[in-house]
Amino acid sequence: MKITIVGYKKEERLSQGVANDEDTELIQFLLNKGLDVVATIWNDDEVDWSSFDVAVIKSPWDYHNHLPEFLDWLDNLEKLGIKVLNPIEMIRWNSDKHYLKDVAENGLPVIASDYLEKGSSFHQHFFDKLGTDKLVVKPCVSAGAQNTLTISKDNFNECSGEIDQLLKEQAYIVQPFVEEIKNGEWSFLFFNGKYSHCALKTPKQGDFRVQHYHGGSISYPTPEPLHIEQAGAYLKKLPQAILYARVDGVVINNLFQLMELELIEPYLFFNGDVKLLENYYQALQIMIS
Repeated sequence: MKITIVGYKKEERLSQGVANDEDTELIQFLLNKGLDVVATIWNDDEVDWSSFDVAVIKSPWDYHNHLPEFLDWLDNLEKLGIKVLNPIEMIRWNSDKHYLKDVAENGLPVIASDYLEKGSSFHQHFFDKLGTDKLVVKPCVSAGAQNTLTISKDNFNECSGEIDQLLKEQAYIVQPFVEEIKNGEWSFLFFNGKYSHCALKTPKQGDFRVQHYHGGSISYPTPEPLHIEQAGAYLKKLPQAILYARVDGVVINNLFQLMELELIEPYLFFNGDVKLLENYYQALQIMIS
């Protein structure tokens, strides 16, 4: 069985300051396990996709900037009969933050959200509607805090025009600024629905963005079993089994609340730990058997 681990162009990866190339360590680990695994770039026209039995969508970190092309590429894999992990249906659904509405409608805790559709205008009523004095506005198709803005009542007039311009290009999601983000955003990693490990991403002083290239830091505390269980509940509502999921959120009054359900290209925080790579391998074996 021939397997490809799908990523994106290396020069773009380097430009984002990615220090630890976990794709390389994962591929080497799987090769050492005897799997026939090669790395590919999702939009490389030279790749013969029909030569693969399984495509693992690992790190197409630029997909959000090329979404129509990315979805067309997935359609092509589907037509070729290639097994795709995570499943294509789940990737399509997860590619737009409107999916959070579906999660909330399933009765699971999600940070309160509303939407600004493409071509609409930003208004002050969101402060009252979401019960907050500070809003976070970000694209429905994005990654890495791209074009993410915080808006207060004080700077609304200054920022509303910028948001209206952005809305000419795509839809945006509006959420209350969650003060608990200052204590860190939890990332719970699950492979084939089974909990593996977690990370806590904390923003630098005076910022809200937890990504390391925005100055955030990462630690690896031992989580409360209750919070692991709460994070796992989001996966139980999915209609298909998935190879990997990163459940990102904050704990408010001892309740885990979802910020993002990452099913397309999350960093998995292996950090060279053989036990964690083994967890992934065991899940992959189940999914391809």
